[in-house]
Amino acid sequence: MLKRKITEQLNNWVTDKTKKCLIVQGARQTGKTFAIERFAEERYDELLEINFKQTPSAVELFQGDITVDNMVTALRFRFPDKKIEPKRTLIFFDEIQECEEAITSLKFWATDDRYDVIASGSLLGIDYKRASSYPVGYVDYITMYALDFEEFLWGLGLSEDIVTSLRSYLETKQEIPNAVHSQMMRYFRLFTAIGGMPEAVQKYIDTKDFRDVDTIQKNLLMGYQYDIAHYATAEEKVKAEKCYLTLAKQLLDKENHKFQYKEIEKGARAQKYYSSVDWLLRADMVHLCKVVTDVRYDLDDYARNDFFRVYTTDLSLLIAMKDFSIKQHIVENTLAGNTKGGLYECAIADALHKKGYSLYFYKNETTKRELDFIFQKNGKVIPVEVKSGNSKAISLSAIMQKEKDIPYAYKFIDGNIGTNEDRIITLPLYMASFI
Repeated sequence: MLKRKITEQLNNWVTDKTKKCLIVQGARQTGKTFAIERFAEERYDELLEINFKQTPSAVELFQGDITVDNMVTALRFRFPDKKIEPKRTLIFFDEIQECEEAITSLKFWATDDRYDVIASGSLLGIDYKRASSYPVGYVDYITMYALDFEEFLWGLGLSEDIVTSLRSYLETKQEIPNAVHSQMMRYFRLFTAIGGMPEAVQKYIDTKDFRDVDTIQKNLLMGYQYDIAHYATAEEKVKAEKCYLTLAKQLLDKENHKFQYKEIEKGARAQKYYSSVDWLLRADMVHLCKVVTDVRYDLDDYARNDFFRVYTTDLSLLIAMKDFSIKQHIVENTLAGNTKGGLYECAIADALHKKGYSLYFYKNETTKRELDFIFQKNGKVIPVEVKSGNSKAISLSAIMQKEKDIPYAYKFIDGNIGTNEDRIITLPLYMASFI
């Protein structure tokens, strides 16, 4: 059973004296349902779960007057084996995007405050259905991602103590013993090939067979394509799928990783396809990394909406867009050229995204200065460079010498912790999950 970090967040929610209803949002198949069910087993006497996709007739429970007493009565008739007791029963509405009035009902559950209610959904940003009264101010939100590298290590059987010990090297900036570092790089490449989707990770743990993993990854990708076909408007269906399936080409097959519409079809322009990228973003199928014209706080003020990179929400889906053989090259460390550099860039983007950071990048055609990523922390900008080897970060060094307000920067390399110069912290690629 895979251990997930969201369990701690759920425990914090249930012990909060001022808690509201909770919505757990995020991309499909990231383990939301499983994590909530395990949490309920540990913290409650009883779980009442309604999956509105599996049981569409359950929408009838929310017709008419939506008062808590009416809803509880309806639930007891529908589920006569459930006691539905305040604070002892967790009420869980899964795939809540399929029932707009259930979304509306969260306001009344929160106001009443007798019952603990969690809702979950994968496409809550899509307006194909709109709740009659969205419960603004009555719900807390948690975004759940696929497994990050640390959770992946737990799944492989590494204890929390061992994983935590890696953080000590990050804090002290001491070189990691070579035996430890070599093993961690093998784990990192393994994670990059498998990704963090729970089903793919569990399949590898159970079978150690990459062909089984590949089948899972391909099925997950098909599931995402199904969601596009099912939920996107008629106008967006084909365009959104084309945009999505071009991401491996955009990120791994060319040197410039800026999203280019011409890679979708010859002569394609933003006027035709930008709305499709936006749909994928709202559906939690991708995240964007926008270019900024200056490296200073607040990055949003300098961001351009017409110049960006598009990343999948997990590496499993990106790898599924490529031939099976890429896994062998990743694990055996035989990738080269644009593919290796692009893949490691995607791996760092994956790590930072799952830490909750909004990502930006910098590119100046006049000075020829570029930064792979920039994120914000505590009101400061933190630049990031990613190297598939251990070459010099010329642009990063120049920017750090010029911008004295930047407290520090990260340089992630296929190597060990290195000498820190110009406030640049040099770390192994796998350390991105621990910063």
